[in-house]
Amino acid sequence: MTANSFDVAVVGAGVLGLAHAYVAASRGQRVAVIERDTRANGASIRNFGFVTVTGQQRGESWALARRTRDVWAEVAPKAGIVVHHAGLLLTVRRPEAVAVIEAFLKTEMGEGCGFLDAAALRARHPQVAAPDALGALTSPHELRVESRDAIPQLSAWLAEALGVVFLHGAAALRVTDAGVDTSRGFVGAQTVVVCPGDDFASLYPERIEAYGPTRCRLSMLRLASPGFPWPAAIMSDLSLARYAGYAELPEAAALKTRLAAEQAELLAHGVHLIAVQGGDGTLVVGDSHHYEATPQPFAAARTERLMLDEFEAALGAPAPAVLERWTGSYAVAADRTYFIDAPEPHVRLVMVTSGTGASTCFGIAERTFDSLLGAQIAA
Repeated sequence: MTANSFDVAVVGAGVLGLAHAYVAASRGQRVAVIERDTRANGASIRNFGFVTVTGQQRGESWALARRTRDVWAEVAPKAGIVVHHAGLLLTVRRPEAVAVIEAFLKTEMGEGCGFLDAAALRARHPQVAAPDALGALTSPHELRVESRDAIPQLSAWLAEALGVVFLHGAAALRVTDAGVDTSRGFVGAQTVVVCPGDDFASLYPERIEAYGPTRCRLSMLRLASPGFPWPAAIMSDLSLARYAGYAELPEAAALKTRLAAEQAELLAHGVHLIAVQGGDGTLVVGDSHHYEATPQPFAAARTERLMLDEFEAALGAPAPAVLERWTGSYAVAADRTYFIDAPEPHVRLVMVTSGTGASTCFGIAERTFDSLLGAQIAA
């Protein structure tokens, strides 16, 4: 094997590409990662760093999230990635939301989760309980890392500990039988995994088009420290209507009807609340969802105000000062959370189409290489 010849070449160094590099290297493969940017710059560093299990769609997505959370818990300390807090506190202000939580807890997805009534919520977490809060769903399953730090740290650890070779600033131009032609030369590989993020045009555009993806632009905020440590990631009633693990329960219908009457503007902008805390005490808060084939780069101040309104309603306190604002873009499809496509026997095209990359990446990567192994056995 020559210096530029590998068992596996991964195109894309976002969290999904890095997960594939990890799984392949852990299975004894020599791995190269080809990345067009000189550093992490896409959706993988523009999100919450929130590895979410609770609320993922029932069935496969929920199972993938559980597996991915376990791998994150194993890899993070090895890579020097700090888990800033764990768990979920989903506070609610409507009786219809309480009904959804009660139904959720009766399913297999509620394993390990619980419900704090209003008195217990205020006794345990008085600083994040609004006066009108009726209680909160609790979950121990979630992890929160600082994504803008975690992605570079994971890349560095893969290189140092597992020998993964990174070729940054290289655009993948064409996949061949022998590897990948890039703007910086040819990379030989027996197997190629393409993780294009929301790039639908560069490689296998006709294969991607068959899945009908579009793009979602999200808006995010960093707020000043509230002056106290966050007990967990915080969500609110709106998340019960958005996350499929809750929203697909029959009991969610009444909540959706009430939210449509009371918070129509927030729903129109895809606003729901996630609030997480970093090691410096600052909060990452969001988000909104706007869908276009090519999202506009302009984020309205009104959308920001809607996010802050929900933050203040859920916590019953004014929001701290806004320190940073940014947008991100990721692939979405109406009928699936991800896909693994095989345009060639030795190639897998893998895309998360639900904004859950950090929460499902390692589980998906394991399935990718299991599918390749199955194909090799069949051949």
